[in-house]
Amino acid sequence: MTKQLQTLALVFALTSTAIVRAQDKPAPPTPKPPAPSVPAKVTVVISRSQGEKKISSMPYTLSVSGTHANLRLGTMIPIMMMSPAPPAPDGKPIPQVGPIQYKDVGTNIDCEVRTLEEGRFMLNLSLEDSSVYPDEQALPGGTKGNPSFRSFRASNSMILKDGQTGQFTSATDKLTGETVKVDVTLTVVK
Repeated sequence: MTKQLQTLALVFALTSTAIVRAQDKPAPPTPKPPAPSVPAKVTVVISRSQGEKKISSMPYTLSVSGTHANLRLGTMIPIMMMSPAPPAPDGKPIPQVGPIQYKDVGTNIDCEVRTLEEGRFMLNLSLEDSSVYPDEQALPGGTKGNPSFRSFRASNSMILKDGQTGQFTSATDKLTGETVKVDVTLTVVK
């Protein structure tokens, strides 16, 4: 019986020590509530340049009243799908015809603004821009009359203050050498 009492006493001592140690641990910190959203205006400017010569500058403005805003702007371009013409019975050429498919071309912007401390804002931006190369631009392997499409996608985060502009990204087209730059301005609506 003494051994059983000793074993019980040892189990009790170990259990009470574990309970005391668990009670000594500090409570985990309570998470901060999310900062309230602030109405903001986000201006995204997509500019293209060839060397020092600016080719285009397209501004897009999104009003962010909660935390998210989306913009979808585009056109569906018809593309003639050519199929080989059957041989003509009389030897005269038959025009090639085929079904038409459509390709979306335009700009898609998804924006999220989060309030940080000290008057700063976290801006999460996803951007997709596509367009048709002009017919007069000779592309390697391309033929006149057949459309070639270019696309540009970027997704990132940046921290801005009210009224501040930052360069979101910059890239150069491999085929044409055009540089695409995206600048973003955040303005708090008061």
